Amino acid sequence: MSENNKTLMTAGKESFSVVDRTKEMLQLVSFSLADEDFGVPILKVQEINRFPEITRIPKAPDFVEGIINLRGRVVPVISLQKRFGIGRQEANNESRIIVFDLQGKTIGFTVDSVKEVIRVDTSVIEPPPAFIGGIQREYLSGVAKLDGRLLILLDLDKVLSDTEVEELGDTAVK
Repeated sequence: MSENNKTLMTAGKESFSVVDRTKEMLQLVSFSLADEDFGVPILKVQEINRFPEITRIPKAPDFVEGIINLRGRVVPVISLQKRFGIGRQEANNESRIIVFDLQGKTIGFTVDSVKEVIRVDTSVIEPPPAFIGGIQREYLSGVAKLDGRLLILLDLDKVLSDTEVEELGDTAVK
């Protein structure tokens, strides 16, 4: 560790710890889908809402649940379970819609439940394996190893193609 990246902390004559400034922490919102734990960077989350009534869109792709009215804005809603092909749990009291801004478009994703906001040291994050429970690697940014469990980290910019984001953005009316 270089002298620029560490600071020896002293109290009087005794030194008591070294602070490593190279450690990076990532703050994540964790949620569950089909009994698996996922995480996304909190800075990408606009808001988390209870499951409202969703209006279906005719001839929409299977993974598009429909649209919701979010304080006067029409927001498309995507089922991550359908998108990833990992089964489907019916919406219940724990179900939520996490709203994100993707490429300037506001889009909601359904999840089975939101668990917590956690801070993860980037040193415990590994590249994703080729396949995790049927989810293609292209959707993932990594896997965090946390106290006996794994947290699958989504790459939100790859969950939908640029064309899909554009088409979904066209369904949103402001």
